[in-house]
Amino acid sequence: MAITSTPPGPLHGKSILIPRGGRWGVAVYETLRSRGALPVLAPLIDFAPARDTVALDYALYRLEAGEFDWVTVTSATTVGILRGRGVRIPAGTRIAAVGEPTRDALEAGRFGVDLLPASDHSARGMVAEFRARDIPAGRVLTLSSEIARPTLVDGLRAAGHTVEAVTSYRTIPVNLSAEVIADLAAGRIDAILLTSGSVAAGLAAQATCHPDTVLAAIGDRTAEDARARGLNVAVESSRQSVAGLIAALEEFYAAPEGEKS
Repeated sequence: MAITSTPPGPLHGKSILIPRGGRWGVAVYETLRSRGALPVLAPLIDFAPARDTVALDYALYRLEAGEFDWVTVTSATTVGILRGRGVRIPAGTRIAAVGEPTRDALEAGRFGVDLLPASDHSARGMVAEFRARDIPAGRVLTLSSEIARPTLVDGLRAAGHTVEAVTSYRTIPVNLSAEVIADLAAGRIDAILLTSGSVAAGLAAQATCHPDTVLAAIGDRTAEDARARGLNVAVESSRQSVAGLIAALEEFYAAPEGEKS
């Protein structure tokens, strides 16, 4: 019997920088390894508790008491906070998730998900989904990062909702090692996953990337943030998920050289 082997995929042998650590980073690391890539775990950001824990505690107490019609969750990090505090969201409060990873994290934590944007997995997309469903004006608690834009809060208020915005966590920068900075400058890193505007900001502030390094952004908003900081984004995923970002990077490397832009 002849022995056949699967040809290497487009990411085979590519050195790809993963900009976040923790369980998220490990999961992405294993996914890239399974595709033959050479992942480099080099966090550019980390997360810390909210500065105002009293405000967060009070908001979560009121959430459990059923004072809100909706709670919006815009990251898996917030889900981790809800789980870590043992928060129980009453049946009368509906939950809106910004995208697939957040929805998956909520469902893993045994939280139901009542709203997910149909296509645009962003704060802008969540506002559009509220409007498309003609959801009656109600009381909404938004839980997000300290650096979150006001897009969601302003959009929901403009749609007639009473919104209480509470910071659930902070995004903090992490310094790259001298070795990784040198590898980026020398072109020893083939690609970088830009998973947020804060990741793009950290990269632009700390390192100079070789012209051949491929910068892959997760969605148009992150791509805009990266370009505003002088980064040359070559790949932009249409799906705002890590799976979509990796798929977009695979498509880029699989394309003939003349078709890459």
